[in-house]
Parts: sequence; structure tokens; C-alpha cells
Amino acid sequence: MKSRSILFVLALSVGMFATSCSNDDNEGETIVPIQGKYNLRQTGTIINGQEVLVDAPQNQSGCPGDYLDLRLSNTAVMGDYNGSDCALTETTGTYVRSHNDLTITVGNVSSTSDIMNLTNKELKIKDKTTGVITVYSR
Repeated sequence: MKSRSILFVLALSVGMFATSCSNDDNEGETIVPIQGKYNLRQTGTIINGQEVLVDAPQNQSGCPGDYLDLRLSNTAVMGDYNGSDCALTETTGTYVRSHNDLTITVGNVSSTSDIMNLTNKELKIKDKTTGVITVYSR
């Protein structure tokens, strides 16, 4: 009788352990690392419940696309190509990722965005203040 009780408790424990580990989720947070260099591709907003995106007007015609480089050291480097000679201006700041929020700070100015999509090929963010959607590709 005692061995039956031990077997029952053991089976119950194994069942509870297996059940508790099988449903781990990340509460909607993407687990892809955010570090990397992203090329600005599209911008837009939501109009009447629909996402409206256009090719990024910030990208200077005939120049490489502007970019956002999020480094492992939590440094954010924004590259902007301008003028007929495609002169590159880099602005450096910091970034913090907290769950699906991305906060970029340059000087005393911070902006926080929702990470709408993060894959190995794309970063899509939506500014929490302005609602502007920005799409980058790797």
C-alpha cells in the first residue's frame, strides 16, 4: 500500500511538472534579439483602422538609405544621407528595450515606440506619441 502511494505521488508530481512547463509563453514579447543595423524602408500611420505605409521620404534619392544601428552596448546610431554628394550624418544616442517597448534617447530627447514586428529581416515600430509607423529591414 505504501509503494502505491509513493507511485501515485510520483506520477502526480511528474504530471504537474510536465504540464507547468508546456505552456511557457513570453506574454506577446518577441524573443528575436533587437541588436543590428536596420535600413529605413517605409513610414506611415493608421488611417480608418488600416495601416498606410509609403516608401520613406527621408531617404535621399540616389543615396543609400538612412539607417538605425542598435548596438550590443545599448548605443543607437542613426545614419542620415543628404545632399547631392550623399553626405552621411551620424547621430549617436542610447536605447533601452523593455518588453515590446523601444526607447531611443538622443541628448535630452527620448521617444518610446511599440515594437509591432521584430524578425530576423524586419523591425516595425510605432511611436507612442505621434502614432507614426516606421519599418526597417536588415
